[in-house]
Amino acid sequence: MKRRTFVGGIAAAATAAATTPSTFARRIGMSDVERLQQRFTEIIASDHRHGGQPATEQRAAALADDALSLQNAGSATQRVRGSLYASAAAFRSSAMWAAIDGRRYEAATDHMREAQALAEMSDDQAIKFRIWSHAGTMYRHMGRPADAIAANDVARNLHITRRDPLFACLGHARQAATLGLTGDSAAVRSALGSARDSMDRADPRLSRPVWMTATLSGAELETLSLAAHLRLGDFEQAEAHAHRSLALLRPHMRRDRALNTARLAYAQLRQGDAEAATATAMRVPTDVATGHARVTRILDAFGISLRTAARGSSSAQTWSEHTSNWRRPA
Repeated sequence: MKRRTFVGGIAAAATAAATTPSTFARRIGMSDVERLQQRFTEIIASDHRHGGQPATEQRAAALADDALSLQNAGSATQRVRGSLYASAAAFRSSAMWAAIDGRRYEAATDHMREAQALAEMSDDQAIKFRIWSHAGTMYRHMGRPADAIAANDVARNLHITRRDPLFACLGHARQAATLGLTGDSAAVRSALGSARDSMDRADPRLSRPVWMTATLSGAELETLSLAAHLRLGDFEQAEAHAHRSLALLRPHMRRDRALNTARLAYAQLRQGDAEAATATAMRVPTDVATGHARVTRILDAFGISLRTAARGSSSAQTWSEHTSNWRRPA
């Protein structure tokens, strides 16, 4: 990112939060921050259920503005002001993630710049990690591995990864998924090994942000291992990680369950088992299959591969009939 863009983002955020004594109407305290944190928990829950919907992106962006508005609403301690900036950055990072998940990359980039500026003012290591790690994921989905590796390296070099191995685990795992784009199987194995070692050292009793839940359960490590092996074309390993991820995902994580079910179907098909793969793909709920950009993309690739590999088969016919009534959003 160009320095003038980054500094300009900080200046804009600072201007939005500027305060003068005459505007102070009340005392802003940690209770206000806690109410914002509850809203953030609701945004995370919506993401797990629905994925990168525009409504989630818009709600998160609006809540970021609400957090900044509190800077103008009254007097506050330095600790509270830092927490408000961290909350605004967290909401902006969720807007960024929703846009990434929906493959709206221009909007995601705009949210990223705002989030980075706010995170700098908060000096919150956890939210800095989330933003840079999401940046790595965005560039990976855009097919820009060099930028993805660089962004992941920023996240992995933050102090929080040395204080808490669970953050290091997530950093290594996301780097492995990116390295899958390069075809470097040795680098992928090394990164995943480092992720597993970090996972083993992580203290499960520590308090962590709500967005780390899937990492703590091991589901995120399996999901990213699945993504890495799919990119490498190692479909047998990908299938194994898919099964493990599905066993670890919590029931409310509908988006991740649909994604990994679609990935499992693709891995099974690429191993020559068209019948099992079709049955697996049909387990993806129709509303997610047609309403979530990444799931739709995987299932489209599945359908093309199925028609190529098993043209005229009963599996291809079954899939064609299954999808014939799908109505996808414009």
